[in-house]
Amino acid sequence: MNFNKTNLPGVILIEPKVFSDNRGFFMETFQKQLYKEAGIDHEFVQDNLSYSKKGTLRGLHYQYPNSQGKLVSVAFGSVFDVAVDIRKGSPTFGNWYGVEISAENKRHLWIPPGFAHGFCVTSETAVFVYKCTDYYNQQAEHTILWNDDTLSIKWPFSEPVVSGKDTQGTPLNKIAKENLPE
Repeated sequence: MNFNKTNLPGVILIEPKVFSDNRGFFMETFQKQLYKEAGIDHEFVQDNLSYSKKGTLRGLHYQYPNSQGKLVSVAFGSVFDVAVDIRKGSPTFGNWYGVEISAENKRHLWIPPGFAHGFCVTSETAVFVYKCTDYYNQQAEHTILWNDDTLSIKWPFSEPVVSGKDTQGTPLNKIAKENLPE
């Protein structure tokens, strides 16, 4: 596996080794020792899967307290995946990283605790899979406005399909400091 650092400290783009032949392919999607050597030394406690249609945008979500690290991938289709640094005092606070993740390119993205996360489906449909380092806690859930002007995320659609909850997100600069991770 190749572990590639990004512009956000701790966010890592992972490119697994893929073994292909005329029958199809095989790849490891997680190997604890290799991840630990790359600096991803977390216990995963919950796996999630979502199915979405083209143009669907989910995010930007985070939990605090009970911050979750997420190891994300796509089993079918493609998405534009985004991580936003929301750690108080971080030199990259408010910066974001976006990358295409697809069943075809087989990339994974590690998003450590302390980051908000969202994705937008760029294929007709997508099956999005992710492992979490803490359990879902509805009372700790927060949503940053997906089109927050101060973040200026370059989403692939100007008018995505967004849930009511996500349209009611809060701009990052309006979130109370006590609701942001260290």
